Amino acid sequence: MALSVGTTAPDFTVTTLGANGPELFKLSEQIGKSNILLLFVPMAFTGTCTAEFCEISKGINEYKSLNATVVGISGDNPFAQKAWAEKEGITLQLLSDYDHKITTAYGVAYDQFIPAKNLIMGGVPKRSAFIIDKAGVIQYSEALESPGDLPNFTAIKAKLAELA
Repeated sequence: MALSVGTTAPDFTVTTLGANGPELFKLSEQIGKSNILLLFVPMAFTGTCTAEFCEISKGINEYKSLNATVVGISGDNPFAQKAWAEKEGITLQLLSDYDHKITTAYGVAYDQFIPAKNLIMGGVPKRSAFIIDKAGVIQYSEALESPGDLPNFTAIKAKLAELA
């Protein structure tokens, strides 16, 4: 079950690929700078995940104007994420949850990803959204069972506007 509003966001440290190669991203070092929108997606190079992150990339200035840093999280390795971002024009920072620790900590892991299509890949993140405020507390939580559904970005932007 996804973490609920009012919960202190679990800290994590993961690899991301910056301009100079692999870097570490530590959530606790970002707390207090701005509100943080964590967007979990099942996997790179898939239709809905690509569409979601391309749309967010196009509208990233709107999130910045709401005093929000947006990061994307998937279980893909950082090199696959970089190739995906370059191919599709994704500009938001992508975090590699290759060992599924963040997905598990936030309660958004599938036990079995799309069982109807026999995709037995436990630990894949559900499409999810969390807003973490400057104090490190979750202010918005949404986890979707269907990987084809998108988070309610109207509600996300409204919550960010309240926190700005």
